[in-house]
Amino acid sequence: MTTIQTELRARANPEKAAFFPRFFKAGPGEYGEGDQFLGITVPDCRMVARAHVDAPIAIIEDLLESPWHEERLTALIILVMQYKRGDQAIRQKLYEFYLAHTARVNNWDLVDTSCRDIVGWHIYDHPELLPTLDTLAASPVLWERRIAMVSTFYFLQKDDPSVTLHMAETLVDDQHDLIQKAVGWMLREMGKRVDQQLLVEFLAHHYRTMPRTALRYAIEHFNPETRKAYLQGTA
Repeated sequence: MTTIQTELRARANPEKAAFFPRFFKAGPGEYGEGDQFLGITVPDCRMVARAHVDAPIAIIEDLLESPWHEERLTALIILVMQYKRGDQAIRQKLYEFYLAHTARVNNWDLVDTSCRDIVGWHIYDHPELLPTLDTLAASPVLWERRIAMVSTFYFLQKDDPSVTLHMAETLVDDQHDLIQKAVGWMLREMGKRVDQQLLVEFLAHHYRTMPRTALRYAIEHFNPETRKAYLQGTA
């Protein structure tokens, strides 16, 4: 057992370990089926990650292969920290490592914690890599499709809505609840951070046919009367 694993286990909480499988849908037939939990909070995972920010890639890889959710989360937090402080060569290596291990980025919190500041950042800096998002969006793997959508958050933070709009167009009819939520979330952020008119224009083309979950997330910040009109199909 590594030092990181020992430090994580010292923060394990049996009550949370019993609750997390329900929260992260780890039961039979659910999207997180088979995932295992130690019962460690995200702040505690971040605390351990900060103490081991220089962990070698082999240790990070071992953590990513762990059956324990919080060990994978800690590995991804370390990856993000290393990406942020790395030079271009290190960032390229970590970006490639991340894409080679998406099978272990296998719940919504793992995706959302890591993809924006590795995949999103790297592709923003290297626009020739934009087709990677299309490849991820076409994947049969739920989590790769979510990576494609949520990674566009980095572009929104740079006031560039184009990639978010493209991914939303690509995934707007996806039938999985977690993709619908991601599409609606990124559209909402686009409207809030960049240009609400772009959101209104997108909705004009899609609100009558897009999944209700995506629509509800997208219009969350609208006033009650406007939200009601969209949901009733009269906007």
